[in-house]
Amino acid sequence: MKTKIFSLILAFIVLAGFRPVVNRSIIGKVTFAQDGSILPGVNVLLKGTSNGTVTDTQGNYVISVPDQGGTLVFSFIGLKTKEILIGAKNRIDVTLEADKTELSEVVVVGYEKVNKKTKRAEAKPSYSLSGQGAAKLDGYHFSYSNSAQPVQNELKERFNTEEYDGITENIFHDAKHSPLSTFSIDVDAASYSNIRRFIQNGQRPPQDAVRIEEMVNYFHYDYSQPTGEDPFSINTEISTAPWNENHKLVLIGLQGKKIPIEKLPPSNLVFLIDVSGSMSDPNKLPLLKSSFKLLVQQLREQDHVAIVVYAGAAGLVLPPTSGADKKKIIEALDQLEAGGSTAGGEGIRLAYKVAKENFNREGNNRVILATDGDFNIGESSNGAMERLIEEKRQDGIFITVMGFGMGNYKDSKMETIADKGNGNYLYIDSILEAQKALVNEFGGTLFTIAKDVKLQIEFNPAKVQAYRLIGYENRMLKSEDFNNDKKDAGELGSGHTVTALYEIIPVGVESKFFKVDELKYQTTKLDPKNSSSNELMTVKFRYKKPDGDVSKLLVHTLNDKNISLDKTSNNFRWAASVASFGMLLRNSEYLNGFSEEKILSLVQTAQGEDKDGYRSEFISLVKADRLVAAK
Repeated sequence: MKTKIFSLILAFIVLAGFRPVVNRSIIGKVTFAQDGSILPGVNVLLKGTSNGTVTDTQGNYVISVPDQGGTLVFSFIGLKTKEILIGAKNRIDVTLEADKTELSEVVVVGYEKVNKKTKRAEAKPSYSLSGQGAAKLDGYHFSYSNSAQPVQNELKERFNTEEYDGITENIFHDAKHSPLSTFSIDVDAASYSNIRRFIQNGQRPPQDAVRIEEMVNYFHYDYSQPTGEDPFSINTEISTAPWNENHKLVLIGLQGKKIPIEKLPPSNLVFLIDVSGSMSDPNKLPLLKSSFKLLVQQLREQDHVAIVVYAGAAGLVLPPTSGADKKKIIEALDQLEAGGSTAGGEGIRLAYKVAKENFNREGNNRVILATDGDFNIGESSNGAMERLIEEKRQDGIFITVMGFGMGNYKDSKMETIADKGNGNYLYIDSILEAQKALVNEFGGTLFTIAKDVKLQIEFNPAKVQAYRLIGYENRMLKSEDFNNDKKDAGELGSGHTVTALYEIIPVGVESKFFKVDELKYQTTKLDPKNSSSNELMTVKFRYKKPDGDVSKLLVHTLNDKNISLDKTSNNFRWAASVASFGMLLRNSEYLNGFSEEKILSLVQTAQGEDKDGYRSEFISLVKADRLVAAK
């Protein structure tokens, strides 16, 4: 009897000692105690471990910690280190004070060091990217200057090499003579976070940086989950265009099937990381490494990761490693440092070679490229990148492109790589954006459920005089491309939503935005039955399975309805609000005088449930842009 009791007690102790470790995320912002200014580049470490991160350009951080808590250590050169007990809190905001002892030697001005003999008696952090000299500390780069102004001037000078593909806004087309509109879906979100970066830095983004469909698709919408065998549901809605009461607005929404993480197939991932000299800034390689650490925490034992880096040449720094060995993967990331030129083409070739050698026929095979896009040796032009990536996608390997940094940022190159390589494209401007893309939207970012998804809309000319697609200018296809299975199109990830908007001029409505003379030598005869039909348009979809070569066709019709704007769904009004803000940033003539105040009035009726705060942030962004525009 005593033996049984002893065995039970021993079993209880053993079981108690092997409770599964549960992690949770802590978020927060770090500021300077003197004036409340933000502190980028602050080290945040879970005491007694190697688990750490760094604050982004807005002073924000995210760190994964054990559920039972611990102590966070905040440190930055020239400032007093602070330790905070985590407890039950999920958000910890911290202020750091100047370290008088360390200031006897130097004064820290952001990423500068300034002699104490200057007029500045205390440290006032201000973000800078370059200076008169440079030093390296704990993997971060700092700059030296005798005052803040030269750094600010150099910063402005560096903001002149960013590259964006030109965008010509879609115009109205005659539904009688051109009834078909064909385009590829776009789930990229890079444009929105890039726009946010500009506005938060106090300036309007370049017009060509504004891709309205990426702004709209940054947000999730409350569409119904698919119930049939197809991997997405189709949702449509129609009402008055908010910016023109004589026009109508049509919403077409796709909802990708959400697959639980535990049911996702195993992943064969290759992290392709740019470690060239241009990646040395704190919002590049340090933020990149912190972002990948968040992703590593999501990996399972059946997932495998290899790491390829490139600078003047490319090399394999970590062979395929199980997601269960997180420490080994993170240690490989921690060892990365920036320096040298940028052989992007060579890096892409090696990453795809590694992915192909470890190809998982039952799994998810993907290269994750992280860079500022500033390739400067070997294959580097947009055309060369396009040909290279089109060649590599034939191996059944998908790609995710993650952009970092500013000043020399090459958006056009990275958009090309993602579009032509069966991929998606993100811009990571903060650790919170990394949390959104790589943790909150893990499945949608990395797991494709449908590829080469195309839409073709046929408008009923008895109801529609003219139409224009809002955004998607870089995704337009020819009518004959719709039935051509060799023509590449966009990919849809697990749980992703895709939204498209058409502005329509109804038959009989005079509009200053559309006037076409009648043809002299031919006429178009309409089928009389279409005049009595209530059908406004027919929407056709084609998609392939992730490993398929033959597409499947789906057809959906939309009837004409007269629903007032205030009776529409939050989905409709939110998408319309975001699109109108994009039109404002692009100085679109079609906005028809719809002001920022009217955009704010509309968007505040559509916020709905906002668990992650992304919609609140958008409202704040519109308000911030109003101040920027008033300067």
